[in-house]
Amino acid sequence: MANTIYATGKRKASIAKVWLTPGTGKMTINGLSLDAWLGGLEAKKLRVKQPLVVSKLGESVDIVATTLGGGFGGQADALRHGISKALVAFNPEVKAVLKPEGMMTRDSRVVERKKPGKRKARRSRQFSKR
Repeated sequence: MANTIYATGKRKASIAKVWLTPGTGKMTINGLSLDAWLGGLEAKKLRVKQPLVVSKLGESVDIVATTLGGGFGGQADALRHGISKALVAFNPEVKAVLKPEGMMTRDSRVVERKKPGKRKARRSRQFSKR
């Protein structure tokens, strides 16, 4: 593909590989359209489209992406991060719009590991006095 831009987005255990080309606004994720991929999860669809809406480049670029790891929520946020990075590589002026919205920053929050002697990461066993 000529003039293709690649970016990687991450969130929790999810990774999104994004290829962006000038086009008509078509979006393909894992070989499916956005509606087929996310189904009825409207809030997640809006999160994925957010960088395109804020930058006003939604109708001028085509996006092909693959996602792996985690669940739909983490994958949607990883895709949002990857699209934002690809848009900045495509047009550096949109960084001034995307950065204040928090789309250029990788959300580094991950699940805390379970500690020995605990039921979960921090939850202790119930104390018994007798």
